Amino acid sequence: MSLEVTPLIASQDEGMTTPEPGLRRQLMSYTENLMLVRHRMEKGWSGTRHSHPHEQMVFVLSGLIEFEHPGGKFLVRAGESFIVLGNVEHQASAHEASEVLDIFTPYREDYAPKA
Repeated sequence: MSLEVTPLIASQDEGMTTPEPGLRRQLMSYTENLMLVRHRMEKGWSGTRHSHPHEQMVFVLSGLIEFEHPGGKFLVRAGESFIVLGNVEHQASAHEASEVLDIFTPYREDYAPKA
């Protein structure tokens, strides 16, 4: 991408996809090096345990999620954030209906729209 500023992206619930039951996703702004993704989780949602080469920064906008990694697990509340290093196996679940912003670097090719 050669833009100095990317186009404005607004939060739109109707534009969200459902990659798995209980999880909704909206791709927000991104470049080849950075990607912002909005996720909404239903209470009781438990994500698939996975890893990816991207570093991930998570900011909880609302709700309460539990995050599990090889070193243990912890609860994350609205207004709190944490970082997941690349290639670390992890899993999240929602104790309440929750919304998070995820920042990935580099951008997630698997999330990017297909041309």
